[in-house]
Amino acid sequence: MTSQIITIDGPSASGKSSVSRELARRLGWKWVSTGAFYRGLAFVAMKEDVKSSDTQGLVQLAANPVWEVRMDDDQTRVLYKKQDVTFEILAEENGTRASQISQNPEVREALLQNQRDCASYVPGLVAEGRDCGTVVFPNALLKVFLTASQEERAARRAKEQGLDVQATHDRQKERDRQDSSRAAAPLAIPKNARVVDSNGLQLSEVVDQIQGWVVEALASPNGNA
Repeated sequence: MTSQIITIDGPSASGKSSVSRELARRLGWKWVSTGAFYRGLAFVAMKEDVKSSDTQGLVQLAANPVWEVRMDDDQTRVLYKKQDVTFEILAEENGTRASQISQNPEVREALLQNQRDCASYVPGLVAEGRDCGTVVFPNALLKVFLTASQEERAARRAKEQGLDVQATHDRQKERDRQDSSRAAAPLAIPKNARVVDSNGLQLSEVVDQIQGWVVEALASPNGNA
């Protein structure tokens, strides 16, 4: 199945979700945001009163059927007690909690197989996150690292959620530090990845570029053409 996987990694608010969703739509493939697993677990841990420092509690909660991740065409949804909480998990505060628990190697291991199971769908999968190309799907057909300036990323996220730009910038700067410096699967450019700086680019321009690489990779016997 790895021959039919495209990974798109990058920092918060770099445009990964919009780009990967549109790319999957064009290809007719499935799409998943692996960050939803961490955001979902962080949210459920808060609701279940499991502390971020409670490794055993988080690992057990990761396998608890009280919550689930669902792959829909328009969104990677998280359900808690059968209620859709996707909007709640996207809050910046929950993103900070998710970044904290994602630094725990045992928590990452507890969620890894569920993330990899998303590749069981055919004809292919576009997966976005922070370690899709480095850890979750290291043998993907094509790996992309999508980035943008911290200022532009903060402006995008603040506009999306109606937040103060400077406060959003400060939170994202701290989250970038956490994600890049953690011992377990730090945010990094995957080996053989194509890098896209989306500053000043329209969504369609970014997707066009990546789709061209997909066509090349599908035609190449070695992938990542």
